[in-house]
Amino acid sequence: MKKIGLLFKETSSNRIKASLKESNAIFIVKYSGLSGPDLNSLRKNLKCTKATFFVIKNSIARLAFRDTGLESVVKFVEGPCGLVFASEEPVGASKVLCSFVKEHEQLKLEGGLLKDVILQKKDIESMALLPSREVLRALVVMTLNSPIAGLAIALNQIAAKFVYCLDQIKQKKTT
Repeated sequence: MKKIGLLFKETSSNRIKASLKESNAIFIVKYSGLSGPDLNSLRKNLKCTKATFFVIKNSIARLAFRDTGLESVVKFVEGPCGLVFASEEPVGASKVLCSFVKEHEQLKLEGGLLKDVILQKKDIESMALLPSREVLRALVVMTLNSPIAGLAIALNQIAAKFVYCLDQIKQKKTT
């Protein structure tokens, strides 16, 4: 029979590994000095973007990162750290984190990982300035639609001028 501490470490490590596989992005933050209600508020805000905040012992986090081949992220895991796993839209999670950092100076962005790219603090802040996925999709659709709309307007003007010309000829003949 395994000891409870060893069982907890294995379970936590497996949970992190599973979250690493499922997530598009991972953000590492330092939460020292934040109260319980503030952490719950952060979790609630992150849940709206389908991201989760997970507090874990550093040794377990380092072990999980090494086991999944992410040794380069281990340097961010120092002191009381929390992991934010963004499963769908990393931009939304980074916006929540950056706005929360502005309101609560105790929370500090350390770094993260977007797919296979290591993120520094400035990268996360830059990502938060990006528009949402829906806005980007609308911009692409508008850009693709613009030449077609211009062609339709031009063809409509040619037909309108032709009708106007016929109307002018009709008016001259009737007078």
